[in-house]
Amino acid sequence: MDEAIFFDTLRQGLWVGTLISAPILGAALVAGISVGLFQALTSIQEMSLTFVPKLLAIVAVFWVSMSFMTTTLVSFFHGEILPMIAGG
Repeated sequence: MDEAIFFDTLRQGLWVGTLISAPILGAALVAGISVGLFQALTSIQEMSLTFVPKLLAIVAVFWVSMSFMTTTLVSFFHGEILPMIAGG
């Protein structure tokens, strides 16, 4: 395998990983900022108050974006990885 092909496939795999993780990380960021703002405004410093809303937001976004994640991974696998395996 040529080095250019390897690095191009690695770059595309990292980009697919970034695309797949973006919705979940965005939801965790929004939930964390909103809970942090709520805690700063009300002076409530409860540790579980930051954990539970983030977890619920991550699970909800994961449930909604599962089809996007699956189709992205399958298209990357069929478009990039399988031809490399079949081609030798």
